Amino acid sequence: MAEVILINRAHICAMGRDIEIGAKCLGNNTCEFTVWAPLAERMSLRITGSPRKEIPMSREEKGYWRTTAEGAGMGCRYQYIINGSLARPDPASNYQPDGVHEPSQAVDHGGFSWNDRSWKGIPLEKYIMYELHVGAFTPEGTFDAVIPRLDALRDLGISAIEIMPVAQFPGARNWGYDGAYPYAVQNSYGGPDALKRLADACHVKGLAVILDVVYNHLGPEGNYLPDFGPYLSSRYRTPWGSAINYDGEYSDGVRNFFIQNALYWLENYHIDGLRLDAVHGIVDMSAVHILSELAERVEAFSKSKGRDYFLIAESDLNDSRIVRRRKEGGYQIHSQWLDDFHHAVHALITGERAGYYRDFGLPHHLGKALEEGFVYSGQYSGYRKRMHGNSSGDIPAERFIAFIQNHDQVGNRMNGERLSALAGFEALKLAAGTLIVAPYIPLIFMGEEYAEDSPFLYFISHGDPGLVEAVRQGRKREFEAAGGRGDPPEPQDPETMSSSRLAWEKREDGAHGALLSYYRNLISLRKGTAALNQLRRDRMRVRCSDKDELFFITRSHGNSRILCVLNYSDRELTDRAGGPREEWVKIADSADDRWMGPGYTAPERIRGVKHIDIRPYNFLLYRGGGKK
Repeated sequence: MAEVILINRAHICAMGRDIEIGAKCLGNNTCEFTVWAPLAERMSLRITGSPRKEIPMSREEKGYWRTTAEGAGMGCRYQYIINGSLARPDPASNYQPDGVHEPSQAVDHGGFSWNDRSWKGIPLEKYIMYELHVGAFTPEGTFDAVIPRLDALRDLGISAIEIMPVAQFPGARNWGYDGAYPYAVQNSYGGPDALKRLADACHVKGLAVILDVVYNHLGPEGNYLPDFGPYLSSRYRTPWGSAINYDGEYSDGVRNFFIQNALYWLENYHIDGLRLDAVHGIVDMSAVHILSELAERVEAFSKSKGRDYFLIAESDLNDSRIVRRRKEGGYQIHSQWLDDFHHAVHALITGERAGYYRDFGLPHHLGKALEEGFVYSGQYSGYRKRMHGNSSGDIPAERFIAFIQNHDQVGNRMNGERLSALAGFEALKLAAGTLIVAPYIPLIFMGEEYAEDSPFLYFISHGDPGLVEAVRQGRKREFEAAGGRGDPPEPQDPETMSSSRLAWEKREDGAHGALLSYYRNLISLRKGTAALNQLRRDRMRVRCSDKDELFFITRSHGNSRILCVLNYSDRELTDRAGGPREEWVKIADSADDRWMGPGYTAPERIRGVKHIDIRPYNFLLYRGGGKK
């Protein structure tokens, strides 16, 4: 396999898709500047400030322009001048200190003092992930403000944080998916060095860092990339606007731009992996799909560093090709989000059937999600009104990331309700237990672990009033089409973001504290139990019934065995199938009063009993003992 990587890398270099772009600080107050502008007739570099100076750029092969500027080192502000008149920030700007419309600033990535030299990463299958939005995670809303909270996450049992996009977006409030500068670190969060301080602190504390990146579209405000070249395609559309040009004329430069971006985060910010947003919005009819090429480049990067770096895809295609190996015809992305698991749990817990939930709501949906991954693997989808998906039954479980909440599933609701606002306390514990015993990598959305009751709403801070109104009306139409009533919260209002911030003071109080303790216990059990922390679906059995909404799950690894019982019904159920011959000892019961439960009825030990009484929305976990 190594030989294939070398051959392909040489081919990529020959095609001009291995060229670093942007401002590169060389020392001695000098920077080299490289930009891709294949259709420009003239390019020059403008160093802003006083005195202002302009330096002609030399055209090179494949549409690249380059120049070296003395007296323009770290911290210099600059723009590119296209065809003698059009001044624009650098498409590969590392920092936009004054926002998306103003000059770029050069960053010396060699000047940061790292403390994580002994960090070798964590195997992906060992991840317990925690998704957070930097602006809403703390009252301060900065990278530096996250650092004092890392001990709380580590105490919870988290081993990796996943940060929503930080590429520069307009204003100070945004989810991050409106980024216009894929290389620039958001100024209102603290900029480049602050992100490095966060990554460094995570590694020192034994936490990995995943960064969410957006390679399917560009934000609508401050997006000047089309002034430089054909970054966008008129042949395809995405739900967010024009698609990225990955397969048309001049697409080699576009592909290089985004592949270099991925390597840039791994190299300069010591990021351990990238979450690729909505890859179903990437259209590429090339013989080598951009995802496959990206995976190959990250694999080569990992080999050069002597450790693994990861790519995680978000996709609603239910296409196993994304995570299949190349020899199986896949793209070899390391893992992907498993939406079907979420939908199956959510529909059972809440009873919702609107939108894509119409395809879910029966116990066998969750049973299949646990056993195979994709629930829809070629069957007819009533929501999509067509056949959907292909089989993932033979895909290793570590290639899926499961969750019961995330930013999309919460924030794309009109009022941003978390699961804590949609389901009772016992149901929350049941859903959490299901997540932790599932044979996938678990992801927890910030605040989920203590039943945060603040919403997570959609918020923006665009500077263009027309764009603000377009966003407002677009979201209103979207929710009306889905049957929503009334107006969604005003996305431009600063209070919309403020109301979405976590209330950390609630974490240890009352039911919040009880749920937090419950999560800690579940994660500890998962980490300490081989049958749970070894992600093997071939050593799992699921028995469930659409009639009574009762699940029996067994998992094993060597001498380690667990039995999990789930009651997704709102009534007490009695299993009369006859007890197992093997002895099982209870190690977790969501009805326990130490987690503010109603008190348990299930026995502490079971072996050959005639029946088991199981509370409504009860989660039971037993560890195997000796056979009879």
